[in-house]
Amino acid sequence: MIKKYTSYSVLMLLFVVFSIKAQSEFKFYGANQNVQSIRFQLINNLIVIPVDVNGSHLSFILDTGVDKTILFNLSKIDSVGLNNVKKITLQGLGDGTPVEALLSQKNNIKIKNYISTNENIYVILRDKFDISSKMGITIHGVIGYSLLKDAIVKINYSTKMIYFYNPTTFKPSTCRKCEVFPLQFYRNKPYIKAKVQLDTIGNVKTGVKLLIDTGGSDAIWLFENTKEVIKTPKRSFRDILGEGFSGTIYGNRSRVKELSLGRFRIKNPTVSFLDSASTYYARQFATRNGSVGGNILKRFKVWIDYPNKQITLKKNGSFRGGFEYNMSGIDVVYNGKVLIKELENILVGEFETNQSRSGFNSISFVSNYQFRFKPSYVIHKVLEKSPGGIAGLLKGDIILKINGEPAHQYSLKQLLGKFQKKHNKRIRMVVKRGFQVLKFEFRLLKKI
Repeated sequence: MIKKYTSYSVLMLLFVVFSIKAQSEFKFYGANQNVQSIRFQLINNLIVIPVDVNGSHLSFILDTGVDKTILFNLSKIDSVGLNNVKKITLQGLGDGTPVEALLSQKNNIKIKNYISTNENIYVILRDKFDISSKMGITIHGVIGYSLLKDAIVKINYSTKMIYFYNPTTFKPSTCRKCEVFPLQFYRNKPYIKAKVQLDTIGNVKTGVKLLIDTGGSDAIWLFENTKEVIKTPKRSFRDILGEGFSGTIYGNRSRVKELSLGRFRIKNPTVSFLDSASTYYARQFATRNGSVGGNILKRFKVWIDYPNKQITLKKNGSFRGGFEYNMSGIDVVYNGKVLIKELENILVGEFETNQSRSGFNSISFVSNYQFRFKPSYVIHKVLEKSPGGIAGLLKGDIILKINGEPAHQYSLKQLLGKFQKKHNKRIRMVVKRGFQVLKFEFRLLKKI
């Protein structure tokens, strides 16, 4: 039996579910059965790839932090036929209750000629987080273990290309600047050993076990504990770190002096220390200390080798780049498209180039107005005692202008980038609140 299901829901963080195991396997088809390559988009340090599900062309986040394929945010236009559907519940990061979902079995998933015909898909029933609004583009789901387990996967963050290699024929090239790390798996998720130098314990480096999480946009997440003496540094601030299937994820944002991955030394990365309430399910793997996310991984060329339980890293040109964060205290999301009236000057007549005939050059313009659909942005959350909060900005304010320029001329990434510029930078905003148009001004505040 095939059912149609339309949904608008979200997110990509960890979850726990009692599931039915399927004998799924991705295989290479066609003339070239040794490698398949695709181009990806890198948005908020997350990898977005094109995926075909039962013949429908969708966009998924490639997320090593999930062991299930999750589908959400489907419109009537891109509804997908799902096979053998039944209701279940999912529980994940956040402090809320489990969410309802559908389990669909025996589905076809493919990336070009890399194909599986027996995949389980979990479909979120409630529109709770809307990851598409946070990314600025339509995201239909997340995919992880099932796509990665049957291939050796090379991720080139610099060129935004992914290569899937057949593990039976793959021969790695000699790479003196690479380092190979063993992986430990728990519930089909990969973990790597690393060391962190916390400012609360001087020059001592603490060994940690971190989830490799391509579905996390931050640099590092750490869980406080007593055994490994992992504590939030004194210089930190309360922040909303994200959304999970079970609600908002809270914690403290700070920095550590250094993250060591083998011989690679990453200086002063940002780190988020998560509340225990938000990470109860993530802590079920007792020896886990946190996660390493996209803001670290994007600084490397990465080979993920699930068949041989290892990962290879080679630093790229962005290795020494800084670690910035939102210093405004306001969380902005995409708010759909609005119709904007724009002035357009149209050239009419001829441009005279022979001055001997007319004695002067002349050109004429006619003013014309065009109506075009442009992106709109809205404030999703405001942190108390933050620069934006103190200035008086509120959740639901629609941003019309920022520093004198119309907000619709920016992408979401460009707009959020303005809140990461430099300490004490002045931000002027014009917002629409109900029927009022209001002006606000504040300065960015660097806390860590």
